[in-house]
Amino acid sequence: MSPSETRFFCIADHFIKVTFVDTTRNNMSLLRSFFPFLTSPVPDEKVTVQFIIDDTLPAIKRDQRDRLRDFETGNGHIIVDFIIGGGQQFIFKDLRGNECGMFQIDPECKEVKIALNGNFDMRSFGINNCMMLGFAMGTARHQTVLIHSSVVRQNGYGYAFHATSGTGKSTQVSMWLRYLPGCDLLNDDNPIIRIIDGVPYIFGSPWSGKTPCYRNIRARLGSTIRIDRDQRNWVEKLRPIEAFTSLLPSCNSLKWDVDIYRNICDTVSKIVEATGGYILHCLPNREAAEVCHAAVARE
Repeated sequence: MSPSETRFFCIADHFIKVTFVDTTRNNMSLLRSFFPFLTSPVPDEKVTVQFIIDDTLPAIKRDQRDRLRDFETGNGHIIVDFIIGGGQQFIFKDLRGNECGMFQIDPECKEVKIALNGNFDMRSFGINNCMMLGFAMGTARHQTVLIHSSVVRQNGYGYAFHATSGTGKSTQVSMWLRYLPGCDLLNDDNPIIRIIDGVPYIFGSPWSGKTPCYRNIRARLGSTIRIDRDQRNWVEKLRPIEAFTSLLPSCNSLKWDVDIYRNICDTVSKIVEATGGYILHCLPNREAAEVCHAAVARE
């Protein structure tokens, strides 16, 4: 057997420990987007979530688990089982229906065991999806949420644009980057929001969709803006309950786990209390960026 390897990462100020039990096929080459988040080893008591990558991990027997969900994600397929006695098991399939990864998480969501399958691309797909979901579950109790959005940073603040796929969140961010001074891209698909001492911050992550933007940076959250296509550019400020219901569907909410879902809802409520929420009714043009910036930007 090839030697094992352990690496530590700092993601949204959470320490993550990853151990490859056998580095023959599973190693850091599968986690290229994680390199900016590498950090020095820390004691186990400081680790929020530990991941163990071990292809010999057996699936839980059928009589020891109950089916919770079986659903399409738009980027593959996930099968979720509740483990009798505590914990959950997930199986990830890619768009072709190949089983690429399985993980089992303990009831406290502190340890995630992962088994991978297939060629390099399948293993990369499997480990990245397993780790993203495991991270979301393991950090939910720490006022942390992953949000499906594109984020632009300006003057120390991050502005998160969220919408259903294909609506144009990346397009609006590109307008800010092109036409407004002092802007840069923080993340283009899966940033992380975390409440620290009552203040929401938005962080880059190892997950950024099709755009390779894996930046280990953070900004104070300026606002969250939902994109809605329209024939003119205008901004609607939402009431708190409207802002909550607008933002929650863009978060990795894990509704089947009552405890995690309650924590995520609590974090989203705190985000809304601190920053409010907006809808940008817009066209894909420069004026949309200028109108939005005038309404939501902070100094």
